This record gives sequence, structure tokens and C-alpha cells, in this order.
Amino acid sequence: MGRDKGLVPVDGRPLISHLLARVAGLGDEILITTNRPEDYAFTGARLASDATPGAGALAGLSTALSAAHGETVLVLACDLPFVSRPLLVHLLSLASQADVILPRRGWEYEPLHAVYSRSCLPAVEAALAAGKGRMISFLDAVRVHVVEESELARFDPDGRSFFNVNTPADLAQAEAWLAGRSAPPAQA
Repeated sequence: MGRDKGLVPVDGRPLISHLLARVAGLGDEILITTNRPEDYAFTGARLASDATPGAGALAGLSTALSAAHGETVLVLACDLPFVSRPLLVHLLSLASQADVILPRRGWEYEPLHAVYSRSCLPAVEAALAAGKGRMISFLDAVRVHVVEESELARFDPDGRSFFNVNTPADLAQAEAWLAGRSAPPAQA
């Protein structure tokens, strides 16, 4: 999209504002990891500067696990305006079962819509030190509970919880859904 997706306006508010409204009150704190904390001061959330700016999502996870006050950390990408609160509550309720509660849709894992124990931090740091940047590169070193699509659908029947805004077309779809339409208006 060519700019910080969390700040892209959707329905008159920054994209991240939609996410924050859906997660308010789910935990003891809201923590945003970012390369530019000054841009997110308006959120009122606690902000943590990425320890290694530009190093990707796994480095962001390392920052989040290091900075979080609690033992259980719900990690969500900033561009998920339709996360299902019931689904998030369900994922958090599973936290005692493993180090990572990881949704999977089809064959795709959703590591930026998952629950992590802070005990994952050494494995995350080891993966980073080994030059591995993929969000799933440390999973073989921790206990993982995969939440399959059929279970996810019980709490998010339309699957919108995993809809992320990556393109102008995605942005138009998000605007349409927020306006109560099923699809964006046709282009003239």
C-alpha cells in the first residue's frame, strides 16, 4: 500500500483504531510494537520500538514478548479490522495448553493472529540469531497447539477475522463491509 498500513484511514479512522476497539479490555495491557512509535501516540496504548527496525515480523514478535508485562501475549497484525472478539477470547482460553496457540486456515498458519507465551522468547531470539526471519521458524522449539479451521469457524463463521488490508481492493472491501455492503461499489 506504500505507507504504514495501521495509519491508513478506513471509515474515517486509522485502520489500527478498528482493531483496538475490538480488543479493548481483553487483557491487562495493549502494546503496539512499531518502528515509529510517535505515529501511534494517539492510540493511548503502550508503545515499544522495534529492537531491530526493519527486521520483519519475527523481530517484532521478539520485541513484543520482551516488552509485555503479562505471560500470555495475543499478537495481531495492525491491518485486521474485523477480528472476532469471541474468537480471540477462545484463543486466549487455550493459552495454558501450549506455548503457542496458532490458528490454521487450510494449509496456512496465521502467526499474526495467535497467542504466545513469553517463554517463547529464547526460541524466537535463537531463530533471529540464526538468520531465520519467518514467523514460524521457531515453532519446532516450542509447544504448539494448532486451532483448525473448523474450530475457528465456530467463533468466526464468515472468516472475516483473518481479512487483512494489503491492497487498494482490500481497502475498498473493508470500507464496503463497514458501510454494511457486501462488496465495494462498482467502478464506472
